[in-house]
Amino acid sequence: MSRLNSFIARMQAQRDCLNFLKPAIDKLSGPIFEVGLGNGRTYDHLRSLFPGREIYVFERQVAAHPDCIPPDDHLFLGDAHQSIPRAAQKLGAGAALIHTDLGTGDHAANTAIGQWLGPALDQLAAPGCWVLANQPLEVRRWQGQPDPPGVPKDRYFLYRVS
Repeated sequence: MSRLNSFIARMQAQRDCLNFLKPAIDKLSGPIFEVGLGNGRTYDHLRSLFPGREIYVFERQVAAHPDCIPPDDHLFLGDAHQSIPRAAQKLGAGAALIHTDLGTGDHAANTAIGQWLGPALDQLAAPGCWVLANQPLEVRRWQGQPDPPGVPKDRYFLYRVS
């Protein structure tokens, strides 16, 4: 599969998973966390799916389209190793949805990221929270969920927090 086709498949899976989760998230209270703003496409989609919902974003350095930059009070800048614990201290474990799309094309680097990322994000997750990740994350109180219809196996990973 070409890198372009892989990117398109990843974006389709991401969109399909978020759309699939919408009814479940609508039943929960709490904010949404977007880990990795990139150019802001997913943040923009989350705003359209969940109008009026608080969405907090984590990004090392903002380089998004100007229309897709969250307000300063909903943006945690800097390395995720520091910004996620800072957000947990400020906001607590109240998230209804956490979406993370951190990583690179390097499997070993992604595995290393996943080892600290899951436990770090768990500090933000309320019981019942849904976690959607582009890589497997291992956290004791998270249960892996089946892929939504049409999403290829291991393209995205869906968890429910107990």
